[in-house]
Amino acid sequence: MVFSAMTCSMLTTSASLAGLHVGASGWSYPSWRPGFYPAETRPEDFLGYYASRFDTVELNTTGYRLPAEEQFDRWAAQVPDGFQFAVKMPPRGLQMIDTFEQRVRRLGERLGPIRVVVQSARDEGMLELALGSVDPALRYAFDLRHESWDGVEPRLFAAGATRVEATDPDAPFYYLRFREPPYDDSALTAAAERVRALLADDSDVYCFFRHEDKPTAPAYAERLRRLV
Repeated sequence: MVFSAMTCSMLTTSASLAGLHVGASGWSYPSWRPGFYPAETRPEDFLGYYASRFDTVELNTTGYRLPAEEQFDRWAAQVPDGFQFAVKMPPRGLQMIDTFEQRVRRLGERLGPIRVVVQSARDEGMLELALGSVDPALRYAFDLRHESWDGVEPRLFAAGATRVEATDPDAPFYYLRFREPPYDDSALTAAAERVRALLADDSDVYCFFRHEDKPTAPAYAERLRRLV
């Protein structure tokens, strides 16, 4: 019903609002045919089709293992200029940071923010090691899951990084994840108001919707983009 209406209203072009990047957490889902992908679309063509509709995606497969250089080259070749991959760092990424950053740089200008997931409680030593090891020219978004990290944001901002879900005006950019579907129009309208306020700072705002078996994520992403 609501989902069907949003699906039918999808555009075939990316949003033109400067600084706004909206997409889904992944693209390689056969169950999105025919709701999002045309029924005849082959899996190897999913990314190219997805990139014709959105300008960013979370690249979560890298969070399990680091692919070979050639894989990053193939991904980059399938998307147009202006498209950005939000790459998830694997669990041991900081221990092999030089190799990790070398690989993800194969995406070139298509490399967006890098998400670092930290499940453990606050550890200042680990944070300083991480911030001192990563290339400050790359955009890092720390997904700090334990509440003890609350208040660490100024240190991240000073290093040019951000915290996932942070909306502080001092953040160099914003990384928002929508992980609790379903989202009705009221929830998406409220999210759009939040995003517009962040865009007013002339900062980049990345928004990603959780994957489900049905193509709700691209439908929500398109609706949010329209509302913003």
